[in-house]
Amino acid sequence: MKKLLFLFFSFVLPALATAQQSDTTAMRNVTFESIEVIPDVARVKGMLLLNKDIQYELEGAVDNMYNFKFERAEKQFRSLRRRYPDHPLPYFLMGLSQWWKILPTNIQTLKYDAPFFAYMDTTIQKAEKMYDQNEQNVEAAFFLAAAYGFEARLHSERSNWRKATVASKHSLEFMEKAKAGNGLSPEFLFGEALFNYYAVWIHDTYPMLRPVLLFFPDGDKRLGLKQLRYVANSGFYTGTEAKVFLMKIYANEENNMNEALGVAQSMALKYPDNAYFERFYARLLFVQGHFTMAERVSLDILSKLEQNMPGYEPVSGRYASYILAYINQNKYRDLDKAKQYYQNAIMYAEMTNERDSGYFVNSYLNLARIAEQQKDLLLAKRYYTVVLNASANDKKSAPFKEARSFLKKHKKLK
Repeated sequence: MKKLLFLFFSFVLPALATAQQSDTTAMRNVTFESIEVIPDVARVKGMLLLNKDIQYELEGAVDNMYNFKFERAEKQFRSLRRRYPDHPLPYFLMGLSQWWKILPTNIQTLKYDAPFFAYMDTTIQKAEKMYDQNEQNVEAAFFLAAAYGFEARLHSERSNWRKATVASKHSLEFMEKAKAGNGLSPEFLFGEALFNYYAVWIHDTYPMLRPVLLFFPDGDKRLGLKQLRYVANSGFYTGTEAKVFLMKIYANEENNMNEALGVAQSMALKYPDNAYFERFYARLLFVQGHFTMAERVSLDILSKLEQNMPGYEPVSGRYASYILAYINQNKYRDLDKAKQYYQNAIMYAEMTNERDSGYFVNSYLNLARIAEQQKDLLLAKRYYTVVLNASANDKKSAPFKEARSFLKKHKKLK
């Protein structure tokens, strides 16, 4: 998190500060849910990004991509590339397709890195050629900002901080230039929406960084959320990406689980074979207490995992197994099923080397409780020992305290 904050403050805020200074005040009272974008016809006419015929043609392909039907989607993207070999759009879409092959694995799969970077590098090459011919070309600036931004994101996940830093700097330079296109399409508003929200979120979440924020204009979380909702509802290429951020912001930052659940449900229903959306939906159902639906979705996840469907990997298996274990333990009182599902959750966590995750720790914690309930104190001691070791980095956590209390009480048990 500290390294990501370093990248944010080093490049995101400086790059957007000047442009944001003049725009934020004027935009505070705009209701983006009802705004009607009136495009500059002369500028839109030459943009493949905003070509309605192309969007109509690609709608099915983009939906296939987000529904993890990658082969079908990429067939259409390649068709577009044959007709527009010098335009960055088809290469960017092919790169985005690789990104969504990586995302459901919690960024652990490396096998798609090479094609991802190759497509994004080609996007940059094609867009740079357009930009060199005309530095007022906001479409070229958009693709440069987007491609560099995705590269920076994956480099940071791989802890390649130097490459991430360079890519971030380039992305944000072109994001500022692409802001001139905000009046043309919601596609150009996405970055500004994130700035407005996260500038305030960082101020509220990290007080030690507030002196740094004094050098930059104020963000506006309310406006940022409005802008994100507008992009989510109106953007063709950025709409789904905006919904991903909305879903995560509502769940993780705003603690607005009802809104998060609404977005997650709409995404899971629209793209039922997207492992990332389905597991996020299952988790929100679970934490909101909608156990019947959470059980149904979790069983569907495990079924797709058994069928080796794209994107359904151990991360999704860990989510679904834990949810089913908890429901069987606490709703149905079927302890045998619960124990099996907890063991499955542990297995999936070990497959992804996430032994410090909450699912791993709490699976062992509940297995310990079940063993104690069944009077198998030796087994309970073994499970609590695992909990104690796995949660040792947070000695104030409830699992650590519970494990320590049990082991202290039964320290003579052999």
